[in-house]
Formats: sequence, C-alpha cells, structure tokens
Amino acid sequence: MDVGYRLDFIVEDTVVVELKSVDSLLPIHDAQLLSYLRIRNNKLGLLINFNTKLLKHGIKRLVNNL
Repeated sequence: MDVGYRLDFIVEDTVVVELKSVDSLLPIHDAQLLSYLRIRNNKLGLLINFNTKLLKHGIKRLVNNL
C-alpha cells in the first residue's frame, strides 16, 4: 500500500497482524487495524500488545464484516 499506511505483518495473505507496546489498547488501535482490513479486503486481524504481564492478555481478534 503506497498511501502512508504500514502494516506490521500479513500472514498467508489472510490475517493482518498489528503490533503495539502501549499501556492499554485504545479504540484508535482497533480503528487502525479495521482500516487496514478494509483497505486490503481481509476479514481477520490480530492486534497484539506486548506491554502486558501475560501475552495472552494483550491479544485482540478483530473481524471485518465485509
């Protein structure tokens, strides 16, 4: 995408992965990932925040309802 957006990872051209290291995930982070999903016409995205005690508490799954 040559419009100023930078995806962190795309897995198997299906799942968009956005990585963060913030105190807490905010609605703007969800909106960013959903924008990436819409631009690429992907359905599934993972938002991963590494700034948590347990990584499993920092993973959020988002679905774009095409």
